[in-house]
Amino acid sequence: MRRPSVRNHLPQVLCSLLLITVAGCASAPTAPADSAGGADAEATVLERVVPAPASVQSGGASYAIGAGTRIHVPGNSDEVRKVGDYLAEVLRPSTGYPLPVVADDGGSDGIVLKLGATISGAGSDKAAGAGTDGAEVPRDTAVALGAEGYRLVVSGQSVTIGAEQAAGLFHGVQTLRQLLPATIEKRTVQSGPWKVPGATITDAPRYAYRGGMLDVSRHFFSVAQVERYIDQLALYKINQLHLHLSDDQGWRIAVDSWPRLAAYGGSTQVGGGPGGSYSKADYREIVRYAAGRYLTVVPEIDMPGHTNAALASYAELNCNGIAPPLYTGTSVGFSSLCVSKDVTYRFADEVLGELAALTPGPYLHIGGDEAHSTSHADYVTFMDKVQPLVTKYGKTVIGWHQLAGAHPVAGAVGQYWGTNGGEKEVADAAKAGMRLILSPANRAYLDMKYNASTPLGQKWAGFVEVKDSYNWDPATFIKGAPAAAVLGVEAPLWTETIVTSADSDYMTFPRLPGIAEIGWSPVATHQWDAYKVRLAAQGPRWTALGIGYYRSPQVPWPSS
Repeated sequence: MRRPSVRNHLPQVLCSLLLITVAGCASAPTAPADSAGGADAEATVLERVVPAPASVQSGGASYAIGAGTRIHVPGNSDEVRKVGDYLAEVLRPSTGYPLPVVADDGGSDGIVLKLGATISGAGSDKAAGAGTDGAEVPRDTAVALGAEGYRLVVSGQSVTIGAEQAAGLFHGVQTLRQLLPATIEKRTVQSGPWKVPGATITDAPRYAYRGGMLDVSRHFFSVAQVERYIDQLALYKINQLHLHLSDDQGWRIAVDSWPRLAAYGGSTQVGGGPGGSYSKADYREIVRYAAGRYLTVVPEIDMPGHTNAALASYAELNCNGIAPPLYTGTSVGFSSLCVSKDVTYRFADEVLGELAALTPGPYLHIGGDEAHSTSHADYVTFMDKVQPLVTKYGKTVIGWHQLAGAHPVAGAVGQYWGTNGGEKEVADAAKAGMRLILSPANRAYLDMKYNASTPLGQKWAGFVEVKDSYNWDPATFIKGAPAAAVLGVEAPLWTETIVTSADSDYMTFPRLPGIAEIGWSPVATHQWDAYKVRLAAQGPRWTALGIGYYRSPQVPWPSS
């Protein structure tokens, strides 16, 4: 049950924050979120979408997915067809319907995916169309769709999703999923009904970069586990998968020119387990799968510190020429590549070159954090020599925000992981042109404990409850940094204490959707009291997906 005080005020809050135009907006919805009947129930369905859309105009007849529903894909785009096939794969198991994907203009019934088309109500291609009651379907023309935006229009005859690019269609599909009952996510036939409320949703992201990071170095995660995490990220319109591929405890990617990195350096993990590594074919599969969910893989090779796995694999990378033993603990800051040796830069060049060849995305992350065993002068020398290796291979440099203390190359991106936003050198670098990804540890780190009794995680950045992870603004977090320097946000999951996918689920949910909303939704929608109710409605969906989550006492979760 929702808390009565929240329920009584929710319609007014969301009508103002989400720009919802609803007839009778002042009256409170009384039906449960998954109820199939009534205008109030449909308004409640619209109020549970995460991330909050830029514009929601509610009203008109709902559309019921039935046995005769088809998914229409106009034109000859293979990409759009793939989005249609993906949607069918989501909907078929729970509905039991065939939901054929057909290449036609949509007709008058079904789910229509349109690329590069101006859409309005009732499946029309006109700038403004008539709904089933003859009224004009409102549109928000102020929201520019861009590369990832979409417009979703529901009438009594159809659901139409239009976008400028296929990524927008995919994001629109995620919204459509959330407009359906949570049981749509189950893999066995459910009873339905499968009603989509009448509405026009016009939506586009606030930030271009919206990431999730998975540390596969401290504990290794299989390709299947990574792909499961990709699906979870995609549900909330995350578009970057940052893979932390190397650290003191393990090297996780095969490098032909340095084969012992994976074979030996990847042979263990925190606690002394068997570790593991990805072959190049494994990595290509992760990249392929992520691309199918419109996520770009951002690989990280952490340097010059966090390198014990590499140092243990090749003695010549150490200044004294002696390889240290493999490391399975959790301390940081004790390792460093030898900055004065030429072989160090041959190593960096060949590793980054092979990784760049495997990675179609624009970014290579070179780490650069916690290099406590490297002098500041050596750190600057190292970063000055390694950044050009990244650009040589046509990639954009990302480094942790300590990169600001060196000389960031043109176009470089600093990933901020501090806690108070007061680092002057970061603000100065941003003013000089360095772009920023915001991952403040006391807000966005998914490995921080929720409270003192949380069985997993760490607490060096403090306890991070769900409200903490939501209540901050990337545009103002770094004091003195221009808002325009912010490229986006990222939620890192470090895995010193994370061993299984169940561990990952528990620490990721329910905090990840809040970071996703901060990155996607207009800042005017960021209001905790409204958000926590929408977040609560995600709980049954996670249960249907097999995601075990932390039931934060800050969130009014449904009673069953």
